[in-house]
Amino acid sequence: QDAIDRKEKRSETFKAAVHGLETDTPALKTEELGRRAPQWVRDNLVTMCMRCKEPFNAITRRRHHCRACGYVVCARCSDYKAELQYDRNRLNRVCQECFIFLTGHTVLEDREEKYKGILEKGAAEVSSRSLLCSSLQLLDKNGKGGTRGWFVIPQDDPLVLYIYAAPQDVRAHTSIPLLGYQVRDMPQSESRHLFQLAQSRQVFTFMADTEELKQRWMKAMARSAAGITHPEEEEEDA
Repeated sequence: QDAIDRKEKRSETFKAAVHGLETDTPALKTEELGRRAPQWVRDNLVTMCMRCKEPFNAITRRRHHCRACGYVVCARCSDYKAELQYDRNRLNRVCQECFIFLTGHTVLEDREEKYKGILEKGAAEVSSRSLLCSSLQLLDKNGKGGTRGWFVIPQDDPLVLYIYAAPQDVRAHTSIPLLGYQVRDMPQSESRHLFQLAQSRQVFTFMADTEELKQRWMKAMARSAAGITHPEEEEEDA
């Protein structure tokens, strides 16, 4: 019995380590995943994704909660759906680790490597083979400030906007999948050339240096948002 008790204690310790008790928020036991609603880790307790460890900031990664374990994770690490018993077996956003545990499915490594690979490509390399690239400013929620960066829509990944801090950076900060977004023009005021990407409650507001550059970006983003990957496709649709 003593041996059994020690084994169970080690097992619980391992499960706790896997599901990370770095904060004071209690984690669910592995066997409870999907069966009981987790206690969400508060956003202000973390500065980086609790799975891939990439930092959160205004320009790069939005915070999401895994509906199975309650962890705060980035969009890439929570890009999975699984049925959760506590929510009447409806599909919910979950992290990759919980997705594998709950569904038994494996995650294709080439999908992960493709994503990581293009983020690791330098801005100059991607820009040389892009549909459009230039400096833009991504404004904050109140529209009074924001972060200036180098934005690229690559030819080999035309449905995604990649964001670099500078034109010569060797790694992109993050990416925004453009498919399904609406492109909105905004009235010009105080020489500010503004436009938005909007989808559901998610809104990104950009500021271009000139009206001509704004129109080029709006056209390119609208094309990507509609799933048009080649100019000839747009001509056929027209």
